[in-house]
Amino acid sequence: MIAMLSVHPSRKTALITPDLMRTEPTVPAKEYVDGFGNICHVIHAPAGYITLSSDFLIHDGGSPDVRNNIQWKICRLIRWFICAHSEQRGVCRDFAHLAITLCRCMNIPARYCTGYLGDIGVPPDPAPMDFGAWFEVFLGERWYTLDARHNAPRIGRILMARGRDATDVAISTSFGPCQLTGFKVLADEVRA
Repeated sequence: MIAMLSVHPSRKTALITPDLMRTEPTVPAKEYVDGFGNICHVIHAPAGYITLSSDFLIHDGGSPDVRNNIQWKICRLIRWFICAHSEQRGVCRDFAHLAITLCRCMNIPARYCTGYLGDIGVPPDPAPMDFGAWFEVFLGERWYTLDARHNAPRIGRILMARGRDATDVAISTSFGPCQLTGFKVLADEVRA
């Protein structure tokens, strides 16, 4: 099994506690960095059940990811296109893929991002939180974070991996029979 559960190396300096990946039962995991700079773990799991977990505290600047008017207009334009020309169905992964495709059609470099997006700074959502997907575009001299799913800037985004699309950044890739029996992500704002 290849698991991608660690915080992206670009966010390591924001960690308050170490990012430790554990298995239960304890199974050795070989860590490597893939071609996109993401941290991956190779696990030779025994037959039966194995539990993977990753715990850490991260400091987030507390400011929205979308910081200026140009970014916000691009995000709104993409969101309008998605809502106006689609069946208005899908999940964050679908919206990110469509937005990346539109950007690339306009010769705007874009990449797929995945990680945690907690319900911080927004009304509580009764649906269980999961991995989130968003995208980044390269404008001028740097990459900007955009999210085609949400109509408002969000805080508390924890980047786990970047790639060309969702296949580059799968949370896990199994070789052989594997059934996910549970998945739970908790992200809470911690005030210093």
